[in-house]
Amino acid sequence: MSNKTTISKQAQQEITNLRETILALRKELEGQRYDKAVSVQKAIQRTSKENEQLKNTILNIRVELESLQYEKDESVQKTVQRSADEIFQLKTTISNLRNELESLNYKKDTLVQEEMLRSVNEIKQLKTTILSLRDELESMKFEKDAEKQGEVQHLTKEIEQLKTTISILRRDIETSQKYNCK
Repeated sequence: MSNKTTISKQAQQEITNLRETILALRKELEGQRYDKAVSVQKAIQRTSKENEQLKNTILNIRVELESLQYEKDESVQKTVQRSADEIFQLKTTISNLRNELESLNYKKDTLVQEEMLRSVNEIKQLKTTILSLRDELESMKFEKDAEKQGEVQHLTKEIEQLKTTISILRRDIETSQKYNCK
């Protein structure tokens, strides 16, 4: 029995050793599970912190993006308003220039019509003056011609009278010479 006891003691010893090994392995496994759980917890905390930081970053970026969008919208609105103001001013300027141009065209047309009327009147006056001067010239020519004719008639009469006088004087001289010669 001694062999059996020895085997039994050895088996007991082996069971005890196995139990101790199991306990040691369990303890090590639990330690590893605990370490793993702590590592997982730490990883979760790190991830949670990272997630929180990322959420904060996203929130900050979103706020900044909204702010930039608001500023962009405001800038676009101001630009649109400035453009609308400039368009209104340009339309007003165009309208004023168009009115001024129409006024100038009207004044020019009026001046042209007045100048044409003045020219027509001046031409009429000049034609009237020409006709009057022609009539006066013809009248003067007629008077000159009549005066010349009158003078010619007067001279012709005077010549006739002189011829008659000469003729009479010749006769008288001849008669006198005939008396003196006898």
